[in-house]
Amino acid sequence: YAWGVAMSDRVLLETDDGVALVRLNRADHLNALDAAMFGALVEVGERVAARKDLRAVVLSGLGKAFCAGLDASLFAAIGRGDGLGPHGPTASSGLGERTHGIANLAQRVATVWAEAPMPVIAAVHGACFGGGLQVALGADIRCVAADARLSVMEIKWGLVPDMAGFLLTRGRVRPDVLADLTYTGRIVSGQEALGLGLATRVCADPLQEALALAREIAGKSPHAIRAAKRLLAAARASDDAALLLAESLEQE
Repeated sequence: YAWGVAMSDRVLLETDDGVALVRLNRADHLNALDAAMFGALVEVGERVAARKDLRAVVLSGLGKAFCAGLDASLFAAIGRGDGLGPHGPTASSGLGERTHGIANLAQRVATVWAEAPMPVIAAVHGACFGGGLQVALGADIRCVAADARLSVMEIKWGLVPDMAGFLLTRGRVRPDVLADLTYTGRIVSGQEALGLGLATRVCADPLQEALALAREIAGKSPHAIRAAKRLLAAARASDDAALLLAESLEQE
């Protein structure tokens, strides 16, 4: 499977025959999210979303983990009272500022995948903690290794999930299950994550199974696939009448 490769410091984007492979590229830091990674994920996500030739996206991490969450440098910035602005830590909190439509930068890192017009599949292995889990939740489908480790870990640092986690788990994770995971920060295996709604499939090789699924999707009608993604999004946000009308209009 021959990929054409475009590289950045933090994210690799490779495309071939309608499929994009996006890989977090900080293997030596378990792909932890620093300010540069935040910006790169949003930039690559928006670039992918704008491409008419792409029919499916696979999101993965290089090395031993999908993403271990926020980098220590960002925790240090929070500790100093700094926040995360459009391009990284800033001198003021700024988290309430809507810099990316209805979201801030941290939220956009996850929602950019949910809002992409084509299906996005996350291939999850190793650690998938905190912000990393929220990035994975931005995908439509999560192929997860049985021995992967997932956690809503923010409570460990006295924080709450704020990268669209509550939005992206709505309709996928039962409220009481989400409460348990959020209040405790406990780590669950990929196998347990399947029963909780955090994982879609448990896979022996998440990346290869995600790529195979992406290729299968890429062989379907792109118009029908994109319409289905719009309807799946509408199903989580619309009232009954609006959803029924949306079905009819998409089909027409």
